Amino acid sequence: MRFKGDNIQDDSPTNVSHLVFGITSSSRTWKNRITYIESWWRPNVTRGFVFLQNFTKYQLLPWPYSSCSPFKVSEDTSKGGQVIGMARVVAETFKMENKSVRWYIMAHDDTIFFLDNLVEVLSKYDHRKYFYMGMTSETHASNVAHSFNMAFGGGGYALSYALVEAMVENLDVCIKRYQTFYGGDHILQSCVADFGVSLTQEKGFHQIDLHGDISGFLSAHPQSPLISLHHLDYVDPIFPFMNRSQSLSHLMKVAKNGQLSQSRLLQQSICYHKPKNWTFSISWGYSIQIHESIFPPSFIQIPLQTFIPWSKLFKPFFLFNTRLPNNNSCEAPHVFFFESIMKMRSGNYHLLTNYTRRYSRKLPPCSSNGNHSADHLSEIHVLSPMKKLDW
Repeated sequence: MRFKGDNIQDDSPTNVSHLVFGITSSSRTWKNRITYIESWWRPNVTRGFVFLQNFTKYQLLPWPYSSCSPFKVSEDTSKGGQVIGMARVVAETFKMENKSVRWYIMAHDDTIFFLDNLVEVLSKYDHRKYFYMGMTSETHASNVAHSFNMAFGGGGYALSYALVEAMVENLDVCIKRYQTFYGGDHILQSCVADFGVSLTQEKGFHQIDLHGDISGFLSAHPQSPLISLHHLDYVDPIFPFMNRSQSLSHLMKVAKNGQLSQSRLLQQSICYHKPKNWTFSISWGYSIQIHESIFPPSFIQIPLQTFIPWSKLFKPFFLFNTRLPNNNSCEAPHVFFFESIMKMRSGNYHLLTNYTRRYSRKLPPCSSNGNHSADHLSEIHVLSPMKKLDW
């Protein structure tokens, strides 16, 4: 098989320079979403474009955003509307960037990526083969409305160079074939399926089709590298007593602390303090929960349902199990949120993360386990090895 891209068969490790992003936006959302892209984009390192609809080139010049991706005005899709435009971003991105590319990443303007983790995940796969990678929605209704076989663009999805190269020559024909489908992501998935390629699921891509307080979801992240978050405009700020912008910046203190930190971000560790019958659940870099009772990992790994679904049209609401919050003193956790991170030397280098209590649990101690209350704790320190988490 021959490739148009330079060095596409190079066996060197995949790095961020091998990735190209195609980000869809519009005149309606752009100004309010620029901070999302700036939070993860690495100027002069990350490759890709933001594709703006309902703009003319002259409305955008001079381009003032040096801290995010360059722009491209989307090609005329007036016959098919925005949905068709989103599907065509793949071809437009390929046309402009096809040298030394291994992966094309499609996303929305409010998708947040964790680049080191994304590179780590993509490195497991051969870009010279056909791969379509992402994740379905967290809610049943969204998958019913679209497809259970589709990667949701809000969470982002990755297409190997080989697959994109094969698709682009006849992509317009394929789009026309499926133009009545609801959503550009579904159209693209159908075009991918025509090549006999199915979705490779990676649990770190998150559409976040949820509303309200998603701390319960983030505190029980699956054992997979965190790759993306979406829809943060539609959920509560992820840290208490902060607005959305402050919360995102706070999380990025960990993510931008290097690959060592990013590999551990939101990874759940469960441990016990048996003299007091306490169970600890640590979502590294985000939160710590203390239960005043001993619970097995199979229970603690189930997210506490602090959130509500995007839609209640179909049951079950979620594609994963949840635990309902309650006022049982033995089950309701004390919650501590990430405060700071620093590198320190204690024998060997370590990462020290601090977590503080932001509000009182306001419940009596768990009487069935000796009344060992955790109410007096206000801060928890966690020492972690100064090395990348080994997947």
